[in-house]
Amino acid sequence: MRKIWIVIIFTLATLSSTLNGQTNPGDSAVRAFIPNFTFAYQFPGKDMAIDFGSNAGIGGGFFYKSKSNILLSLDFNYLFGGTIKNEQQILSMVLNDDGYIIDGNGTYALYAVYERGYSFNVRVGKILNLLSANPNSGVMVMGGAGYLSHFVKIDNQHHTAPQISGDYALGYDHARGGLALNQFVGYYFLGDSRILNFYAGFEFYQAFTRSQRDYSFDLMKKDTKKYTDLFYGIKIGWMIPVYKRAPRKFYYY
Repeated sequence: MRKIWIVIIFTLATLSSTLNGQTNPGDSAVRAFIPNFTFAYQFPGKDMAIDFGSNAGIGGGFFYKSKSNILLSLDFNYLFGGTIKNEQQILSMVLNDDGYIIDGNGTYALYAVYERGYSFNVRVGKILNLLSANPNSGVMVMGGAGYLSHFVKIDNQHHTAPQISGDYALGYDHARGGLALNQFVGYYFLGDSRILNFYAGFEFYQAFTRSQRDYSFDLMKKDTKKYTDLFYGIKIGWMIPVYKRAPRKFYYY
């Protein structure tokens, strides 16, 4: 036990020394590598609004910030929602006259449907010298491109209904994917603390998607339509900046 406490104290002392020797972002614009974690709440538009309600997203990524406050970003996001507007249409081939699915035991199947998806993006942007708390903070604008995919997840409890389980579920999930453009405008704050560093604002997506399945059961054919999937919402991110160590200063008397 004593050895463990010695290791912990030594580690904390080393981290404290390292952090105190870093560049102070409150003094001047700095170059930094910045991992970040995000949460977003979004509303659908165009074709996406036909199928889904609002959704949330969690993600993570990396910023590279230059001394001139140029931002480069790479991120991945996981999307999830609980509202499927056309559930009855999607499952029409397996619903009985009362609107239920009969499982392999001859009873009503217990199942639920959800929205799921993901995106990954490459972005470029700029921190503008507006409402600046320090040289590394201000109004943030970004834009980029990436890939967006989304689908209907069918959760069949205990997998008792084979008609909506396994590979059969793929015929009902309406999976789509394609190129996505995105824009962001908000506020970016990078302070002296390693804890209080964040950005928040409004995010917009325009995705041009197509079906990723060879056959759709409710359409009784392959879906060949081209879709425009839009969503927009509020996004917040927590950042953990990694600065280049500042040079030590020596004083002689």
